[in-house]
Amino acid sequence: QVQLVESGGGLVQAGGSLRLSCASSRNIFSINTMGWYRQAPGKQRELVATITSGGSTNYADSVKGRFTISRDNAKNTVYLQMNSLKPEDTAVYYCNAYFTVMGRPGAYDYWGQGAQVTVSS
Repeated sequence: QVQLVESGGGLVQAGGSLRLSCASSRNIFSINTMGWYRQAPGKQRELVATITSGGSTNYADSVKGRFTISRDNAKNTVYLQMNSLKPEDTAVYYCNAYFTVMGRPGAYDYWGQGAQVTVSS
């Protein structure tokens, strides 16, 4: 079992910044991919950004150039720095951990409880 705890959400005006943190109970160096997803009211959950254990990153087109995902292996924490926020970024943001374990079949997929981000216009 892996626990993911998000923090750093809140209310911010358009153009402002927030940084989300996701603390993992498992050593994140052993996690293949960690990511941030978001879900706005009435919409499906969508990918925001991911980062692999090797440091490769991937971003949704809507956040490229504004958001940055990073990881601190020593703290077992993944961050999402969000700049130039827009009202359409308003959503619940979820942390995700996806990994496989050598010698065990299948993959493991865990989610945090979510952090509300609200951007006012």
